[in-house]
Amino acid sequence: MTKQDELKQLVGQEAVKFIEDGMIVGLGTGSTVKFMVDALGKRVADEQLSIVGVPTSQRTKEQAAGLGIPTKGLDEVDHIDLTIDGADQIDKNFQGIKGGGAAHLWEKIVAINSTKNMWIVDKSKMVDQLGSFPLPLEVIPYGSQQLFKRLEKQGFNPVFRMKNNNYVTTDSNNYLIDLHLHKIDNPKELALTLDQMTGIVEHGLFLNIVNTVIVGEDDGPKVLQAR
Repeated sequence: MTKQDELKQLVGQEAVKFIEDGMIVGLGTGSTVKFMVDALGKRVADEQLSIVGVPTSQRTKEQAAGLGIPTKGLDEVDHIDLTIDGADQIDKNFQGIKGGGAAHLWEKIVAINSTKNMWIVDKSKMVDQLGSFPLPLEVIPYGSQQLFKRLEKQGFNPVFRMKNNNYVTTDSNNYLIDLHLHKIDNPKELALTLDQMTGIVEHGLFLNIVNTVIVGEDDGPKVLQAR
């Protein structure tokens, strides 16, 4: 296991300490969350912990099922106590970029329906300013080339996300366009601009959402209170 994976594992193990018996827990997506779900599966098995998970992707749902963690869809629960998810970048104001794993639409829907949100990351994800990580957009395939041209005209440096010469698709069968912005001076203003562009289903700016961040530092996990 690499040093980075060790940090991710420790952060995942720290995060599940916040999960209590009887909770409904949003289960995020990504490499750090994978370790968290493993640790949660261990608690469910060892402590007979009674929880329900609400997964934000098909792959998290399958992982949870394999570990004996019961899951439900978002519309099958009346609330979510805590969602634990990863992030691709977090700035000094605890604003974030997510969507590197192509799941940010479902992740954001679950996040805004959660009482509390926690992000778990290794220290490489903490930055002063957002933007060096490309900003993901989930877009409707119909008319996506025209949308791409509009994004180009705005100077957003869009790139369709491809794999083996095919469009990468989300769990909702949409395409992804990554904006190579390098730095985002005003995340709220950019979010508003993108929200108003027809064809974009959701962008990866997660603003004023997270309450707690657990960061994997070399000397162990650090718990930061965001809001």
